[in-house]
Amino acid sequence: MNAPSRLALLITATAALSACGDSSKLPFQAGVGPSPQLPEPTASLIPTLKVSKAVGWPGNAQPTAPDGFTVTALAADLDHPRWVYTLPNGDVLVAESNHPPMPEGATDGGTGLLAWARRTAMGFVMGRVGADTPSADRITLLRDADGDGRAEVKSEFLGGLTSPFGMALVGDELYIGNADAVVKVPYVRGQTHIDAVPVKVTDLPAGINHHWTKNVLANPEGTKLYVTVGSNSNVGENGLDAEEGRAAIWELDLASGQKRLFANGLRNPNGLAWKPGSTQLWTVVNERDEIGSDLVPDYLTSVRDGAFYGWPWSYYGAHVDSRVQPPRPDKVAQAIAPDYALGTHVAPLGLTFSDARGMPAVFADGVFVGEHGSWNRNPQAGYKVVFIPFRDGKPSGVPVDFLTGFLNGDGEAQGRPVGVALDGQGALLVADDVGNKVWRVARVRP
Repeated sequence: MNAPSRLALLITATAALSACGDSSKLPFQAGVGPSPQLPEPTASLIPTLKVSKAVGWPGNAQPTAPDGFTVTALAADLDHPRWVYTLPNGDVLVAESNHPPMPEGATDGGTGLLAWARRTAMGFVMGRVGADTPSADRITLLRDADGDGRAEVKSEFLGGLTSPFGMALVGDELYIGNADAVVKVPYVRGQTHIDAVPVKVTDLPAGINHHWTKNVLANPEGTKLYVTVGSNSNVGENGLDAEEGRAAIWELDLASGQKRLFANGLRNPNGLAWKPGSTQLWTVVNERDEIGSDLVPDYLTSVRDGAFYGWPWSYYGAHVDSRVQPPRPDKVAQAIAPDYALGTHVAPLGLTFSDARGMPAVFADGVFVGEHGSWNRNPQAGYKVVFIPFRDGKPSGVPVDFLTGFLNGDGEAQGRPVGVALDGQGALLVADDVGNKVWRVARVRP
């Protein structure tokens, strides 16, 4: 096919993708909570596509927090900030990162003219939403020495990485989740730059990297690391061989370097957090796409050792996804349902438990979730940070909007929240990969 013909096909495919698809028929809250409504899947050749053009924050505009909080930009002019991590001395590390290049000869989503047109159109759309810029491949350090919510120090902490994402300090070693491996460097309290070459700890599944973000979290004892690895496809369309070791959380023993599957069937887990005062691991997961605006709810769940959560053969326990062939009724029978639905296609990425140090009572017991925002739902969902209250150790009630205003009145994305973390004073930090800022949301003290 010559270039003009390919261009014409791309224009046609993009128009078709933008025009086709379904609209939600259920209220958004129907897909929220411990027992979400799960209607019949909606089949279509072309998936629902409703995306928000990335425009950035005009002037001094910023997101909106509840009364009693102030919002400041801890840092601006970052390069696609995805994840934030607070060091013990209060310094904040920011992973400036984007997806790695696809290996030569690899394809995502099958072969043929329709697959090519869809991939090409989706690539155009990803560029529109600010998700196709080259990766900075670095970690930046921010230091707010005077406590005014704005960093006076902004320095390149570590470069030469491969689409870095999660970070975890264990003793005097900093572990980093690259797209293809866990690596580590030595760390000295207070340093603002590291010259050491990262040392590989263990390889991680890579390849096509349909989901490239690898988060890491150490256990309280500092003996093990938990690593998220998303799937290499939506529902296995790249072949199940490409999913070996993916859609999972791995447990890495730091003393021996050996790792094992801790839990799997989790399509794209990202945020990880320990429930305070317990050994209970929690995560947020992006569920599958392309079966309607009302399916499938993304979720927040505790993670059981050895558990299987259904992907790709089923969702929410025994709800079979007929697109996956051959069927595996034995795997479906093993699948357990997650704890709490966050709503369809909100794209939860960041997760952190709250802390009464920096939050009033109404926001002191629960989790904050950074919702990156939908592309496969009409109307849009997500594009905000929500708070999920906990009661008796479990999610209770409906999500509470905590940081909003990322979409403007025209539905354009001024920003998109990704990683969330608490700083040294208990204020909430939010990485914004479209606004290229890290926001700090702090309680107003009397």
